[in-house]
Amino acid sequence: MTTSEASSGRTVFLLAHTGRPAAIRSAELVVQGLLRCGIGVRVLAAEAADLPLPAAVERVEAGPGCGDVLAGCELLVVLGGDGTLLRGAEFARRSGVPMLGVNLGRVGFLAEAERDDLDKVVDRVVTREYEVEERMTLDVLVRTDGRVVHRDWALNEASVEKAARERLLEVVTEVDGRPVSRFGGDGVVCATPTGSTAYAFSAGGPVVWPEVEALLMVPISAHALFAKPLVTAPDSVLAVEVQPQTPNGVLWCDGRRSVDLPAGARVEVRRGAVPVRLARLHHASFTDRLVAKFALPVAGWRGAPH
Repeated sequence: MTTSEASSGRTVFLLAHTGRPAAIRSAELVVQGLLRCGIGVRVLAAEAADLPLPAAVERVEAGPGCGDVLAGCELLVVLGGDGTLLRGAEFARRSGVPMLGVNLGRVGFLAEAERDDLDKVVDRVVTREYEVEERMTLDVLVRTDGRVVHRDWALNEASVEKAARERLLEVVTEVDGRPVSRFGGDGVVCATPTGSTAYAFSAGGPVVWPEVEALLMVPISAHALFAKPLVTAPDSVLAVEVQPQTPNGVLWCDGRRSVDLPAGARVEVRRGAVPVRLARLHHASFTDRLVAKFALPVAGWRGAPH
C-alpha cells in the first residue's frame, strides 16, 4: 500500500495550546507533514486565527448544537501541557476518537511524545503505526438532600476541597456503602490509576500502574490519626460526605470543571461507563516512563542476576 493509498480520505483533528509559541510552531510542522502526505486536518475555528494554517485545513465550530466536531476523524493530536491534554481528553471521551498527546509542558504523563518527536509522530500517524489503549474514567454524582443535583466525569481525579482557605473541611469518607473515617482537612482526592501521578500523587497517594484496575481515595492534609490513602476494587463506590456544620466545599473534576458543595452535600464516585482511548507509539514500560518523567535517580542499578 502506498502512502497516498493509505492516506486517502483520512482526517486528523488537531488541538493546540495557542497561547504557547512552541505549540504554534509545533502545530505548523504537524499540519505541513500531514497535508504533504494527503491526510486532511481539522481544527477548531476559535483556534484557527492563532495558528499559521493553510487554506486546506478544515475549520469547525465547537459549542452547543454544533455536533461532534471529531466526527469522521481517526485521531486527535493534542499539542500542549497537562491542561491541554486534559482538555483534549474531553473531546476524546465524547467522540471515542483516540488521543495522541505531544508534551510541550513539564511532566505530561498523558503524552506519548515530546516536542523533538514531531517528525516521528507524523510518520506514525501516516502509516498507522500506533496502538490504542483504554484508560479508566470516573463518573461523579453530587447529591443534596438525597437528590442528584450534578453529574460529571474525570480522567485523572475528582477532588472534594475546602472553599475557604482559613477553614478546615469536615468530611466522612465511605467505601461501598460503609463509613471509613471522619476528619477535617483540605479535602479528599478520588482518582484513577491514570490520575495517580497527578493530584493524588501530590497529596501523598501511591503510584498505580495504568494496567491495574482500581480506584484511589487520598486525603489532603487531614488532621486525623487514620487518614491514609486507600486503593479499592474498580467496581467499588467511593463517597465523600461534607458535614452539615462545616463551611461549603467545592468539587473539582480534573482541575477543569467545578461545582460548589453546600454543607451536607454528598459526592459519589464510581468507575466511569465511558473510557478515554489513548494512542500509543512506544512499548516502553510504565516503570521507564515514571523514571524519565520524574527524573528519578537510578544510578547504581545492576539489574537482575543472569
